[in-house]
Amino acid sequence: MSTSVSSAAPASAPEAATDATDVYELRPDRKKHRLVYNVLGLGVFVVMAFPVYWLLVSAFRPNHEIRSYDQTLWPSSVTLDNFARAVDAPNFWTAIQSSLIICGASVAGAMLIGTIAAFAIGRFDFYGRKPFMTVLILVQLLPPTAMLIPIYVQLNGMGALNEYWGVIVVYLVSVLPFTTWMIRGFVINVPRELEEAAMVDGCTRMGAFWRVIFPLVAPGLAAASIFALITAWNEYLFAYILLQDNDKYTLNVWLMNFTTDRGTDYGALMAASVLIAIPVVVFFMIVQKKMAAGLTSGAVKG
Repeated sequence: MSTSVSSAAPASAPEAATDATDVYELRPDRKKHRLVYNVLGLGVFVVMAFPVYWLLVSAFRPNHEIRSYDQTLWPSSVTLDNFARAVDAPNFWTAIQSSLIICGASVAGAMLIGTIAAFAIGRFDFYGRKPFMTVLILVQLLPPTAMLIPIYVQLNGMGALNEYWGVIVVYLVSVLPFTTWMIRGFVINVPRELEEAAMVDGCTRMGAFWRVIFPLVAPGLAAASIFALITAWNEYLFAYILLQDNDKYTLNVWLMNFTTDRGTDYGALMAASVLIAIPVVVFFMIVQKKMAAGLTSGAVKG
């Protein structure tokens, strides 16, 4: 008798849990809350996605249709002339070169310096570490326009105006605090025992960092690199002020070519904006896959 009771008890527990779950999921107030959240989420998505959709659609519209007062969600005729005018615009290829040089150097420098700084902050106890982290975050609260004149005067005294390296330094300093803080969050989550075990096996401190910690913080590097690239690629103000030659302008500054005294070529401007966004989207897709793979691998191996 006792055997039959004990065997029936485990079978009834899942049924009771299932019934409780069904009752919880079918609660009317929960359904209402979920519906409200879904509607709000859909509304936020529409508000954020519609400008992107309108940009893509306008890139394929003829200019006369863009200027028309009778706008439609889909163009009545599709054209590639806007992209042709964008590519044929003066200094298009030199602007691509400038953006790749400046953004590539800024992201690479931020990843290198930020990773080493994050390792030092996350692993070593030194005087003033907490205030340093606080200052690192507070620096991000300063608006870029407030720093424009001091940076301009300093770079002018260094002879860095109208030079790539001057803009690279500005971009590097702009993205470095946040990238360091972000990577530090991944470093402190790596158990110290792994690093100590590697050092017991003969690795130096830097050897343990590159062989043990660095692979484990790869998802953080991917996320930080996305932030650094988007920030540097989309920056306009400092590139416009610090670079004075048309053949050194970045792509965002180069977009001014489509606005003249005779008017604005909106079709070519939209097409050029789409072309500028493609590299960032491609980079994000590539790094996102690696970041997700790193997180999954860490979860499986951990």
